[in-house]
Amino acid sequence: MIQTVNVGLQYGGRALFEHADVKFTPGNCYGLIGANGAGKSTFLKILSGEIEPNKGEVIKTPGERISVLRQDHFAFDEYDVIRTVLMGNQRLVDIMDEKERLYALENMSEEDGMRLCELEEEFAEMDGWSAESNAEILLNGLGITNEFHYMLMKDLTGDQKVKVLLAQALFGNPDILLMDEPTNHLDVEAIEWLEEFLIDMDSTVIVVSHDRHFLNKVCTHIVDIDYGKITTIVGNYDFWYEYTQMAQRQLKEQNKKAEIKIKELQEFIARFSANASKSRQATSRKKLLDSINVEEIPVSSRRFPFVNFKPEREIGNELLTVTGLSKTVGGRKVLDNISFVLRPREKVAFVGTDAVAKTTLFKILMGEMEPDEGTFKWGVTTSLSYLPSDNSAFFDGCQDSLSDWIRRYSDLVFETDVRGWLGRMLFSGEEATKKACVLSGGERVRCMLCKMMLSYANVLILDEPTNHLDLESIASLNDGLIKFSGSVLFTSHDHQFVQTIADRIIDITTGQFYDKKITYDEYLAEMQEKQQA
Repeated sequence: MIQTVNVGLQYGGRALFEHADVKFTPGNCYGLIGANGAGKSTFLKILSGEIEPNKGEVIKTPGERISVLRQDHFAFDEYDVIRTVLMGNQRLVDIMDEKERLYALENMSEEDGMRLCELEEEFAEMDGWSAESNAEILLNGLGITNEFHYMLMKDLTGDQKVKVLLAQALFGNPDILLMDEPTNHLDVEAIEWLEEFLIDMDSTVIVVSHDRHFLNKVCTHIVDIDYGKITTIVGNYDFWYEYTQMAQRQLKEQNKKAEIKIKELQEFIARFSANASKSRQATSRKKLLDSINVEEIPVSSRRFPFVNFKPEREIGNELLTVTGLSKTVGGRKVLDNISFVLRPREKVAFVGTDAVAKTTLFKILMGEMEPDEGTFKWGVTTSLSYLPSDNSAFFDGCQDSLSDWIRRYSDLVFETDVRGWLGRMLFSGEEATKKACVLSGGERVRCMLCKMMLSYANVLILDEPTNHLDLESIASLNDGLIKFSGSVLFTSHDHQFVQTIADRIIDITTGQFYDKKITYDEYLAEMQEKQQA
């Protein structure tokens, strides 16, 4: 068990939250949500002891072990993969190292022997003899197969490091598990494995995530940071959303009825207060008027950008024909004789474990890369807009203000028009003068979406567009793409995003090409049946 008592934290005079009293109990998974900047990651750091609150305290059951999903992907570069996972339980690793040192002694003293006996006893109690095999099970479940287990961390790809650090956090059944965005850079199979693993855990799990499907699948409680407070609702994300929307509607209806009653009473009092025969009734109405309260609706820190793509022209009869595309990247063939035909108004999700293959295909289709073999042809009426997974070329070193950046990628002339579009994407007031090079990851994606809207293209290509976005921005983009009347080609690890947008699934993974008019959930069910067959 871990809990906060009257915890408060301020940054630069602004209170992130005050009087936070939250109790987290074993066997439950708590989804920590809130707008960007609300303090989700900071609250996790308070729970882990990395940050001290301005007031209040964190209370933990004595002897319980806290495990934290680490974000520094280079911290373990000089260790092999198995040892990195074992370091999720530092006490166990310390025992293993001390045992090894003692066994290596040429002349072991009686004191050394006694110490070794103590270590062996503690090692057995911690299930040390199964530690390496348990680490291997975690790694294999996340897709890091045996051939990688004794490689150095520095020789792994970024996505592989993410999985190893996740295995490290899960290792040894910690009593309290804290995770900040655990599904980032995970493929579908790894996310599904993690979901099942967390559901089966008896630990106290606290997780920050922008993946709505993940929160729905694993969370028993939602902890919301908003209005400067932290509140807990029993249920998953969808239940929290419906509950809060209903509460807002009820409060508005209640206020509306109160305002109507107030108006009626005020009119009666104004009309009859000077009338002797009605004066007693007017006095009674005044007392009733004083007793009616209109509840103040608090202002949420959540802000939803306005995402609405409008094509300048409709697509004709032809959209895209791809014939025999092949491409080798870094000595590895990522596209192998890929062929498909897309039709107007289709919304196609490109799935599969190979992120490089999907990005390479999109770059080829945008003319940024040449295929080794094969051809592709866009319809003559198509106009394209592209959101790459790596948008650094648009921002790194760019000294333009946001206003000038938007002008560069649009036909906007007047400052009021530019400010209007920036406002839609949550850049208001002086934020329009910020330099493009200093924007955060989420701000950069919102700028790219603004650029896409201003292109008025009828074909949108988006490579992992939900990366760096908060839940509110993801929801707005989700709705915008559902309503879009043109065609969409996209990749995403966000389950709900893919399920609600795509009407066709294409997997271009080498050796297992798949193409079908089907929903994402139907595709996953089909793949599961194949694996079980």
